[in-house]
Amino acid sequence: MAARVRRHAEGLREVRIPPIPLEGVLALPAAASAVVVFAHGSGSSRSSPRNVRVAEALRERGLGTLLFDLLTEDEAADRERVFDIPLLAERLLQARRWLAETESTRGLRVGYFGASTGAAAALMAGAGAGAPVVDAIVSRGGRPDLALPVLAGVRAPTLLIVGGRDHAVLDLNRAALAELRCEKRLAIVPGATHLFEEPGALEEVMVLAGDWFADHLAGAKGRSPP
Repeated sequence: MAARVRRHAEGLREVRIPPIPLEGVLALPAAASAVVVFAHGSGSSRSSPRNVRVAEALRERGLGTLLFDLLTEDEAADRERVFDIPLLAERLLQARRWLAETESTRGLRVGYFGASTGAAAALMAGAGAGAPVVDAIVSRGGRPDLALPVLAGVRAPTLLIVGGRDHAVLDLNRAALAELRCEKRLAIVPGATHLFEEPGALEEVMVLAGDWFADHLAGAKGRSPP
């Protein structure tokens, strides 16, 4: 089923990912060889200002981005669905399959960038047996504990980014790091809280995520200078 697409002047394309469909925005810089799929956290959407800023930074490094709503408007009003990690993971896999079937993105390497509960969904999607391949995962302020039973099955190189003052989530990420059996790293942003609202905190997330994807997704521009 073809997605309805509307091209914006700035190169972004509104898409509808079948079969539900799910609303999203796809952007592909010239010669992009990879695309990063964003999974937002509870209470957020594809318009999350933090994820939009990270996506802009990744596009500056030559990576495509797909920001989409994991739930329909009616589903998002249901708190049980908002925290239904297997459902959210299946929606990520749905988007991954759509990318593999769409002419402009077919054959591109794919990464997941998940925030909060979206990070748990990204990890669960990355651990699914027989699921479409994902080549790298980045978690920002994530809740990997919500995907704890499947963490040992994640194969994609995984970066966990946590604020140094986000103490409870930092403990959860340390425990999750011990469960992961893939290439992995825990990066702590000093002084940052859960939403990385402190001056320079989100910019540090952009650098960390950009470097991780540059290292693990072919065609991304090189690492940022130290």
